[in-house]
Amino acid sequence: MRSLAAAILLAVALLAQQPQTAPVRADEPTRITVNVDRVNMLFTVMDRKGRFVTDLTKNDFEVIENKRPQVIQEFSAETDLPLRLGVLIDTSNSIRDRFKFEQEAASEFLRSVMRSRQDKAMIVSFDTSAELVSDLIENPDKLVAAIHDLRPGGGTALYDAIYFACRDKLSQDQPRTKFRRAIVVLSDGDDNQSRYTRDQALEMAQKADVVIYTISTNISRSDTDGDKVLKYYADKTGGRPYFPFKVEDLAQSFENINNELTHQYIILYRPEPLKTDGLFHPVDLRVKGHKELIVRVRPGYYAPKM
Repeated sequence: MRSLAAAILLAVALLAQQPQTAPVRADEPTRITVNVDRVNMLFTVMDRKGRFVTDLTKNDFEVIENKRPQVIQEFSAETDLPLRLGVLIDTSNSIRDRFKFEQEAASEFLRSVMRSRQDKAMIVSFDTSAELVSDLIENPDKLVAAIHDLRPGGGTALYDAIYFACRDKLSQDQPRTKFRRAIVVLSDGDDNQSRYTRDQALEMAQKADVVIYTISTNISRSDTDGDKVLKYYADKTGGRPYFPFKVEDLAQSFENINNELTHQYIILYRPEPLKTDGLFHPVDLRVKGHKELIVRVRPGYYAPKM
């Protein structure tokens, strides 16, 4: 009996060490809780030359929803809020020849962006399916080791990877307004395996208040359908797409994302009138009297359904 018990314990321990395949059944219910009272808008402001503007105050902004000005209840700069980051790495056959350099660039990014005892990150790989390679942890060395254990091969399930990362991981730490949530996608943008659609994955990211940054691995210098998908996700969540012309430029793309993550603002407001229809509500966030300034923010939010 003792030997049987020992064998069972050993089997359980070995299973616990295996990477988790992301649960991506399309018939599963959504498990995102949306704040009924307040909308959280995370954003950056830049001038026409691409320089971050970091000295703005609450009185510099206006929020318009349904053609009605909204009252800003809270405003702050977000460089001090804990970061919850998902790095989604395409491990399909299409990026095999560039994979080693991508691993190095992603590793250096994690070491530079993560702050000790404050930020957490996870690694999700995706080819034929999405797989959680390393859960949300504070240790960048363990994350880097997980990246270097990846091997390319198979199809591409990009949409499933985004859906899983937002629903099952990045939305969990509460209250939502006390964390910054972001995803960095390293991919060519093609998808031929996902069970979820492009727009289902986007809706999940918007409900989870996740900003998506994308780095294209397409170095053909031609605009592909995959590049359009990557730009779509970034634009619709308040992130930014990057299209490096050669593989060596990947490191600069990661550095640019690092800069964005450290120059953010947040605004919270209670919508008037408050609607609980479960629909998407467009929001216009502007810097008053400064049309030359560019606000990079998601274009709205999903209201809760009561």
